Amino acid sequence: MGEQVAILGAGVMGETLLSGLLRAGWTPEDVLITERRADRAAELGERYGVRVADNLEAAALAQTVVLVVKPQDIASLLEEIAGALRPDTLVVCIAAGITTAFVEQRLPAGMAVVRVMPNTPAMVDQGMAAISPGSHCDVQHLARARALLEATGKVVQVPEYHQDAITAISGSGPAYIFYVVEAMIEAGVLLGLPRATSTELVVQTLYGAATMLKETGEHPTVLREQVSSPAGTTMAALRQLDDHKVRAAFLTAMEAARDRSRELSSGNA
Repeated sequence: MGEQVAILGAGVMGETLLSGLLRAGWTPEDVLITERRADRAAELGERYGVRVADNLEAAALAQTVVLVVKPQDIASLLEEIAGALRPDTLVVCIAAGITTAFVEQRLPAGMAVVRVMPNTPAMVDQGMAAISPGSHCDVQHLARARALLEATGKVVQVPEYHQDAITAISGSGPAYIFYVVEAMIEAGVLLGLPRATSTELVVQTLYGAATMLKETGEHPTVLREQVSSPAGTTMAALRQLDDHKVRAAFLTAMEAARDRSRELSSGNA
């Protein structure tokens, strides 16, 4: 691609982005990684053929610097690299609750910052990432950030004030789906199915339903009604879900996730 990208912090999401970039056409020469655990850094350098550097060297060399460390480590990382960044460097922050203002305040004036909320299906190139521009981003900066994240899935641009809701819906969203899948598998076992059979049935049913949603473009209500014969088995089950207020529980749960994201953001303002 010609542009050097530095991934600062090669944990799970850092490696996910790294492998996605390489699959999408970046060469190992295009990518630098940093990782404070020497054994982990050596392992990734050998596996992917990319250069391992320290934070200062990576920040000085790359046109795009991606911060993929824990939220509590962002402030110290910014303090470490601020003096090494070039004025035209794009800083992409992938850390829950870290605002663009928080990052901008700790960097030289005028630097371009983009905030990102990804999710774990990026590991299989089916991620959903939301990007928000900081105060000094232009169209080119956003295009660069989008190109990075599109290496592992879909990207939407949202105003930053939506990021707490995005965190609750797609950032945490895979966990809700896995939770439902767990429950359905357990139900299959309760009903007498072998666990392996129940797992195969549930996972394929989830995959098929998701594919129908994506490929037909139909509203989920329409698709649900197609399965729900009058006085049939599906209606009996849905009645129980309604009686137990499962829909309301999902709404309340996502509000709680949104509120927790707000708390994290206010603590890192």
